[in-house]
Order: sequence, then structure tokens, then C-alpha cells
Amino acid sequence: MYQLSTSNLQIAVDFQAGYISSLKIKGVERLVARLPLFRICLRKEDGTQSVISAFDAHQCTETCNGAYYEGFQNSEANISLPKMRVRVYLTSEKDELSWRIAVDQTDLTYLTEWVEIPLISLPKLLENNECGDGGSILFPYNEGVLVSNSNYRRHKPAQYPSDARSAVFPNMVCSQMLAYLWDDVGLYVGAHDENRGVKVIDFYEENDAITIQLRLYCGINYGESYESDFPIVWAVTDGHWESAAERYRQWFESALPSGVKKIMENPTIPSWYEDSPLIVSYPVRGIHDMDEMSPNALYPYTNALPLIKDIQNKTDSRIMVLLMHWEGTAPWAPPHVWPPYGGVENFNEFMSALHKDKNLLGVYCSGFGYTIQSNLISDYNMQAEYDQKKLERGMCAGPDNKVSISKICTGQRSGYDVCPASEVGRKLLDEAYQPLFDSDLDYVQILDQNHGGGQYFCYSKNHGHPPVPGTWMTKNMQKMLSDWNQKSKGALFGCESAAAEPFIGNLQFSDNRFEINYPFGRSVPMYAYIYHEYVRNFMGNQVGSPFVLDPDSLLYRIAYSFSAGDAMTIVLTPDGDVNSYWGNRDFSNLPEKEKVLGLIKNLTAFYRKEAKPYLFAGRMIASPQVDCKTVSYTIEKYGNVYDRILPSILSSAWEAPDGSRALILVNPLDTDQHCTVDQKEYTVLAQNARLIPIK
Repeated sequence: MYQLSTSNLQIAVDFQAGYISSLKIKGVERLVARLPLFRICLRKEDGTQSVISAFDAHQCTETCNGAYYEGFQNSEANISLPKMRVRVYLTSEKDELSWRIAVDQTDLTYLTEWVEIPLISLPKLLENNECGDGGSILFPYNEGVLVSNSNYRRHKPAQYPSDARSAVFPNMVCSQMLAYLWDDVGLYVGAHDENRGVKVIDFYEENDAITIQLRLYCGINYGESYESDFPIVWAVTDGHWESAAERYRQWFESALPSGVKKIMENPTIPSWYEDSPLIVSYPVRGIHDMDEMSPNALYPYTNALPLIKDIQNKTDSRIMVLLMHWEGTAPWAPPHVWPPYGGVENFNEFMSALHKDKNLLGVYCSGFGYTIQSNLISDYNMQAEYDQKKLERGMCAGPDNKVSISKICTGQRSGYDVCPASEVGRKLLDEAYQPLFDSDLDYVQILDQNHGGGQYFCYSKNHGHPPVPGTWMTKNMQKMLSDWNQKSKGALFGCESAAAEPFIGNLQFSDNRFEINYPFGRSVPMYAYIYHEYVRNFMGNQVGSPFVLDPDSLLYRIAYSFSAGDAMTIVLTPDGDVNSYWGNRDFSNLPEKEKVLGLIKNLTAFYRKEAKPYLFAGRMIASPQVDCKTVSYTIEKYGNVYDRILPSILSSAWEAPDGSRALILVNPLDTDQHCTVDQKEYTVLAQNARLIPIK
């Protein structure tokens, strides 16, 4: 039995049996079930896979800090690997545990696709736990969420063709960690990988417990061995989510990705960034994504100028117009977008008028798809070009080396996922987006549908990259996005959700979709906590918001974004009203426009007069406890309807570059709200904010 101890953690590993036998944190046993210490996925040339584990090794040789496993046999999978050798390392460094794994695979029949280590079984989550020993998961999914009930989580396995919402890093998962948090203590699990390779970072319920999953994609070829060149770190924190985020931030700042600089030290950041512009988004065709694509009242583009001017005056804000359904090809039909619908003349006239008023123009694009058939514009069909240019050579292929139909935005289009690591795919994307690089646009959400900015899984054996996912994907994206940054005349690029960690230096203003988390947990500004000094984002268009229509829920969501340091956003209907969220088709219960604009005006003034040193490029810190009343909003998603109880006052704590610290309190309600902080009572005026200096 191999045992290690830190100041508040004791672990026992039975290497011969192939599992962790005990895990005590603060003297309390936390382990529920004995899972195999590791799992390994092997692929054959024909694409079939077999999964083996530590339980399938018939020989184990212990070392001073781990063990070698050999003689793998699995009768159920009909696999025998007498020459395969796996080494597991477990060491203690700086009061933390570090895990590593190496796989020596000389059998050319199989390729090591991924490894999972260490598998750990912890108590069921708080709201599912009858024993009273459950906690919550801090999950870096879509900017951060605390999950205390596993019943509402739809677990989506990572596979080909890619699904946009799987828990893959660097995609929907922004950081290489998660944590299990009890009231008084937490277990931090972090992959400290400086190359930011592809991983699944997830959790799921099984065996009446929660399994923590950390899957490392190897990115190697047949005949090659794999060895993790980074540790998987276990650390004990307190029970607050900020403590786990702080541990990860310490590592992140010790190993910054290429091109990542603090906002205050980054010469590529435009001057408008610190103005925290109000994002005003709307379509110029139709009223929602599945609508008829006829021009609406906001087309021609210049039709919207009086409306934009009115919003600018009523909010006293700098405006960034962010257009949807503007593409001259078909809405959400990548990669071809240019020229704009109706041609460039009125589009450029509109952009010039915005710039004259010191406003900005941005556009949504649709990422790495190749559209064969638009479902919105029936005569948009690219099959002839696809066949003539043999573009299949540039599409993501599956383990069987065949190209399958994309799963991304299938309501709007049918087509394939482009592999930007292939020569054909890269050329296709470069040519399609060059007109955007040449334009005077201020912002391009160039990777909408590519959550976090990552590319999709590709197993092709003909693209020049390894035939399984891996670090090559991250490096390829960093190189391509850096090239695009160089080609641009100055526009910032962004993606759907905020940029995952390795792409922060390339995607410096993105569409934060925190509302996606509410169906299965409570959104927390984990992303801002770790990265805000390096990148700012904006409140996304809230598509698919799970909040049942309530005219005031938009106010709450705006306050959340502002408190997290993001720029605020409103989505307009073609009639100039404020929509509750993009995609909403029920205009019978819209937010009260004047109330929304009033809140934005007050928060904009507060930002300029008091909060800018903190919310522009400040460093989020752990907030003191804020006690206040609660509000309830009804959430509906995937057939589940329930109330989410939330604080009536949004709060966040910050440290400015000069070292001063402040607590920011935001009240989105139309009545004054009271709270207690450190035994002192404070009042936050209706639809306003307040700053309290702290030590």
C-alpha cells in the first residue's frame, strides 16, 4: 500500500489492485467507490476503439513513487497487449499531490487516443445526497458554474462529429481544472499543462457517487508512446469557489499562454476597450434564426441610425452595433459571409455614420463550418463548389476516416466541419475571411459556434496532423489566429462564449454566455476571477436563455454581467423594442425599454465615475460575505421547470492596478435594496450601484 500525506490530506493507493483505497481530507474519508486508477482508449486503423483500465493489467511492479503495469488483457473487448507498458507516478510537492502517466505502446495495431487519470469517486452532490456528506462542483464550463444537483445536468460525451456543448477544453471548458467543494473544505483538481492540450474535464453520477473525469487526448501517431509532460495537481482549499479559482490563477500566471498580456500592458488593445461600450445587437433580416429571411425595418442598414442615436443619448454610452443576419450569402452559413447583404455601399455608409458619432460596428460570423445547404435561404447551395474543388479533403473526418454531417446549428444549415489544420481547410477559411480583415470593422465574432475558440475533433489520416485529437489542435489554432490578428486592420476578434485560456491573446472580446449555466447550477464569475486583468468580454446575446419570460429578468442578467466586469448588451426587435434575449419569439411580455436603458445609463455613469479602475482592468478577489434579500426567477430547460433563488444584490470584489480594493454592489431592482457587509448595513439605490472601499 502506497501512502502519502500533506498537511490536510492523506491518500492510500493500492497499486497492485489498481485503485485508490482511501482519500481523507481534514481527517474525513471522502472516497465512495474504488475506480480503476486509469483508463486508456485504443484505436485501430479502421476506427474501432477499445477501452482498458488498470484492472486489466495482469502484472504490476511497484516503484518508489508509483508502479508499472503490463500484460493487459480484456476478454470482453477481445484485446491482449502483452508488450504494452503503463507507468503511473504520484508524488507530493509543496503540500500538494502530483500525478503523471506514461504509456509505452509498441503494438502498431493500436493507437493510444486518450488516457484518464486519476479516476476518483466522491459523494453525490449536495441536493442529491441523503447522507449529508455532499458538496458542489466548481465547473469551468462556459465561464463558471457551481453545481449542487446532478439531476439537471445533461452529460454530453465528447465524440466525433463534435457537439458544441461537450465539456471539452479548450472549448466550452475555459480552464484546466475543477473542484469539489464542501462547506469547509475543497479538493482542487488541476491539469497544469503549459501547452494547453485537448482534454475532457467533467464529472458525472455513477455507482451512487460522483466520478471526476480528467481525460487527456494524446495527439500521437501509431507506434508512438505517450507521456504527460505536466502534472495533474490535487490541492486542498477551503469551501469557497474563489479559493479554487485562486489556486488555478497562481499557476496560470506562472505559465502564461503565448501572446497573453495584461490589458494595461497590451499595445494591441484599442482605445474603445476601456469605454466599456454598450453592445446593441439585432438582425437586418427576419426576427429570429428560424424565420423568413426577408429584410426587416432595420434594413437598409442606415435605417437604424436614428434608433442607435436615441439609445446613445438615453444611456450616455458609446455604442457597438453588433449585426446578425447581415451576411450576403445566407445567415449562419459559414464560411462565406462577404459581401454584406445588399452590397457594401449602404453598409459602409452605416459604418461611417457610426464612426462619426464615435460608435462602433461589429458582425457575427459562424466559425468553422462549410455549409452545403442553407435552411434559411433555399437557393443557397454550395454542393457544386464543394465537389468541384474537392473540399472534402479539408473537412474534419471521423475515426473511420470518413466525413460526417456537422452537428453544429443544424436548424440553420446542413454541411460539414472544416479542419483548419488541413491545407485545404486553412486556405478555405483564409480566403473566406480576408474581406473582413480588409474592412474597417471594429469587431468580428469570427468564431461564433466555436465555443471558446477551439477547433472540432478531426481523426483524418490525410491532413498532416496526428489521427487523434491532441495538443496539435491548440497549437494550430494559436498559429492561425495569430496570423489573422496580423492580417486585420485593427478589428478585435471573438468567439461564442469567452475565449478559452490558450486563445485569450487572440480573441480579446467575446460573447459571454453565462446564462447557459443556470439550468444546472448557479453561474459564478470564475472566468473574470482568473482572467479579467488580461481580457474583457461582453454580455452575450443570451440566446436560449432559460429564464421564463419575465420583463425584469433581463435587468438581473445585465447586472450580473456588469458586476463581473463585462460590457453590457441589449438585443433589439426590428421595431426597436428591447428583446428579452436573442431568439425569443414571444413579444407579448417584453422588458420595459425605458427601464432597461435607465439601468444601463446609471451603471455606465457609475463605471465612469467610480468603478472603472476596478472593472476595466482590475483583478477580481474573494468577496466578503454580502447578506441581502433574495429574488426568484423561474428556469425552464430540457423539460425541467424550477425556481432559481438568487441574491437581490449582485456583488464582486476587486483590486485596482494601484493596489486599492473595493466591493461593488449592483441593484437591478426598481426598489432600494439593503445589505449587510462585515456587520455594517448599506443601501443600494434602485437600478444603481455602489462602491465600498475594503481592505
